[in-house]
Amino acid sequence: MSILVCGSPAYATLLSFEERFDQHILPDQLHKISTTFRVPAMRREFGGCSGNIAYNLAMLGESPLVMGAVGEDFAPYRAHLARLGVIDRHIRTIPGQYTAQCFIISDRDGNQLMAFHPGSMDHATANHLSDVDGPVELAIVAPSGYHGCLQHCRELFEAGVPFVFDPGQELPLFAREELRRLVEIASYVTLNDYEAELMRERAGLTLDDIRRQVRALIVTRGSHGSEIYVGDTVYLIPRVEMPQKPVDPSGCGDAYRAGLLYGIRHGLDWQVTGRLANVLGAIKVVSQGAQNHFFDWARLKQLYRQAYNEEWPE
Repeated sequence: MSILVCGSPAYATLLSFEERFDQHILPDQLHKISTTFRVPAMRREFGGCSGNIAYNLAMLGESPLVMGAVGEDFAPYRAHLARLGVIDRHIRTIPGQYTAQCFIISDRDGNQLMAFHPGSMDHATANHLSDVDGPVELAIVAPSGYHGCLQHCRELFEAGVPFVFDPGQELPLFAREELRRLVEIASYVTLNDYEAELMRERAGLTLDDIRRQVRALIVTRGSHGSEIYVGDTVYLIPRVEMPQKPVDPSGCGDAYRAGLLYGIRHGLDWQVTGRLANVLGAIKVVSQGAQNHFFDWARLKQLYRQAYNEEWPE
């Protein structure tokens, strides 16, 4: 039995501008802007929600299946996933397309200019649950493109597979009735604090509305930890303090979701599941990039004990 991770792997190209944007952009000339930023530092990272989630699940000892659409430039990423033990046979290469990618230029003050190319992600509907050649115990539908998300949620529901609806940054793409239907058919919903407010505004759904319709609603609140709503119970999961300073939040929520999936699959109680997820997020946030951190179970148990003053339940 496997965990299916639906979503788009992506590349992130990070560029560092050593000066400040406002020294090179004339506010009164924005209607005809034409400028160049010299970026002496550049790095390319593996990313995308599905890839990030699978990366962390693999280090937890799982062999997740990723379902996504990628471009002809995906070979290095595919080799990276194979080394981890991620099952990639449902990652479909779309001829003539690039893998989804984000280009980010950061200046010395931390301001950012971003460009996102969806590329192959717009072809996510080429993948179907019926293509999966083995039993699926649990799934998550992470950002997959508008049409892909709707299709994968519907197919999982019709097949009776419990799944986590994780709209992420794609939440604004959905209409009010679409969001309400996706919550209705999901087994679990995960949101960060901003997305929770956006869900209330766009779909008219409060946290109480959502929690009454799903097995569990999970809301992450960054440095304030997370909340897990199960029926009438709210589990408040405090943050994990790390000895190192946070350096990069990218991929932190995806690491958390890997812990969440692991806990659900293995029948851990919600308090333990939330704590594990918080530990994974804390490990990620002190590392640059979404897939450059490392952990094993010895380290997880040590951090769990230090953070919550109790042993990991064997």
